[in-house]
Amino acid sequence: MFPPFSPAPGRRFTGLLFLCVGAHAQAAGFLEDSSAKVEARTVYFNRDFRDGHSSSSQGASKREETAQGFILNVQSGYTQGPVGFGVDALGMVGFKLDSSPADSNSGLLPSSGHDPRGSADQYAKLGLAGKVKVSDTVLRYGSMMPDMPLLKYNDGRLLPTMFHGAMLTSEEVRDLKFTLARLNQYTARDSTDRQDIRVHCKNKRYACNIEADHFDLAGLDYRFNDRLSGQYQVSRLENIYRQQFLGLVASQPLAVGSLSADLRLIKSDDIGNARAGEIDHRAFSGMLGYSLGGHKISAGWQRMYGQSAMPYLDGSNPYLVNYAQVNDFAAAQERSWQLRYDYDFKALGVPGLTFFTRYINGDHIKVPGSSAEGKEWERDTELKYQVQSGTFKDVSVRLRNSTYRSNYEKWARDMDETRVIVSYNFSIL
Repeated sequence: MFPPFSPAPGRRFTGLLFLCVGAHAQAAGFLEDSSAKVEARTVYFNRDFRDGHSSSSQGASKREETAQGFILNVQSGYTQGPVGFGVDALGMVGFKLDSSPADSNSGLLPSSGHDPRGSADQYAKLGLAGKVKVSDTVLRYGSMMPDMPLLKYNDGRLLPTMFHGAMLTSEEVRDLKFTLARLNQYTARDSTDRQDIRVHCKNKRYACNIEADHFDLAGLDYRFNDRLSGQYQVSRLENIYRQQFLGLVASQPLAVGSLSADLRLIKSDDIGNARAGEIDHRAFSGMLGYSLGGHKISAGWQRMYGQSAMPYLDGSNPYLVNYAQVNDFAAAQERSWQLRYDYDFKALGVPGLTFFTRYINGDHIKVPGSSAEGKEWERDTELKYQVQSGTFKDVSVRLRNSTYRSNYEKWARDMDETRVIVSYNFSIL
């Protein structure tokens, strides 16, 4: 049996919107502008920690599972009139295909409950959101998957993370977008339960289960022209940290090829009761790229300043250019560089086939409880093909491989990782 769906927050508000929608269900726009998309996703995940075939003090030495997921994303249009009403829905379900207690806890599936080393046979989650639109301003309340610099939902396993709360977006001014949000809960990628929002505790940088009542965010996105755009955001995780982000993205065509640049600056400090401890952190990261035909060569630099690692929300991804398949290279005082090569085989007459490889090296890490300098590196490779036509059009197959090594294994274990992802996206409305 599936675990029961958790009701979305603000049930009264969402219910009221359903009543409004029901009263105007025949209004042009609500149904005509609606969409319903499904992604069928099969994931094979294999992570080998390179420390033998038995459990170590840090847990099992290997994690290997295969699972099947389905993600339904329904977005309605709006009822007619100066104030439009609508409803969005997210439905997700995952099934275990292959797993064993010795190799579980890959992040694809939740624990079975009665056995923490066993994975559940299936799980499901549902999120609803009501929305109101006036002119080019939209207020959403309920479940969502935010994709912003200071809050990017995690989609690194079978099913993505959902966050719950309210978000206002306004595009009343040309080329300018304003965002305001307050979120208070999230549903982790391998869970059906809503949890209070909290700081991520990767590699024990911060204490786990440090919860907050809410997370607030405000931001501006501005497009200066077709080749230059900028972003500014500020956020607060109550009684834990305050964070600011400034970013610029630029591109410049050349007589031969083109240049691209992505610059990001993040400043973090503890606030209020500082429930996660002292936070003193600055992060600069930048990526420069050159494209010619199907080729693209990129170089990145990332530098952490201050006495703390970069804080970010559990269930989210840090917005750093050196955030990779396994590691984020965001430890205290760390400096890292990246070299990356991409190739699009469309240039050779094979549309849909792409490849990339990258190498990231980090050093100067402040290791907790040690005076030694921490060092780490990661190498990633990905080959992806998406069928362009015929019966299996839009089916994609992606092979990802990663190798990670460090000299401070008490906090970050060595690993070799392989992922195979088969995905099919299609519309049902």
